Amino acid sequence: MTNLSLQERLARLERAPAIVPVISGSPASFVLTIEPRGKVIGTIPAAIELKRRGMTIAAAKRAMDTLLAAHRVYVYVPVVENVETLISLLADCNITARRIGPPETVDVKAIRTGLGLTQEQFALRFGLEVDAVQNWESGRRQPDTAARSYLRVIAAKPAEVEAALVQA
Repeated sequence: MTNLSLQERLARLERAPAIVPVISGSPASFVLTIEPRGKVIGTIPAAIELKRRGMTIAAAKRAMDTLLAAHRVYVYVPVVENVETLISLLADCNITARRIGPPETVDVKAIRTGLGLTQEQFALRFGLEVDAVQNWESGRRQPDTAARSYLRVIAAKPAEVEAALVQA
């Protein structure tokens, strides 16, 4: 058997009817990493799993090339039926996958009370609308993706967020 490049092997797989797509799931973003020494990295099976979940074969190939070169790559996977399943399948390829992004829900009241602040103090300190904080805590509304990300950073690094917001 000839020694084909990764691109040639993936091009052959693109034409192969054996890759059965995952048809139901939600999109998710991941950071993929590898240890630089010792283990064989299953780039072809990993690319197939990413393709099955809605990535183009070209995008999966680019992700694997970047992973091999930089030992880290960020990927958006359009159809993930189960996060733990995908993480396990990639682990079988000696690739560590961690989901990135804000949690689906965030306990705003727990963050605020953990900092010992009233709703008004919390909103003022971190540049939020008091009404938004009240609505989130009462369950009338849910923070959007950007707000969940911001609240996650506030929970982890409140002093740094406050310092970043203070104008000199």
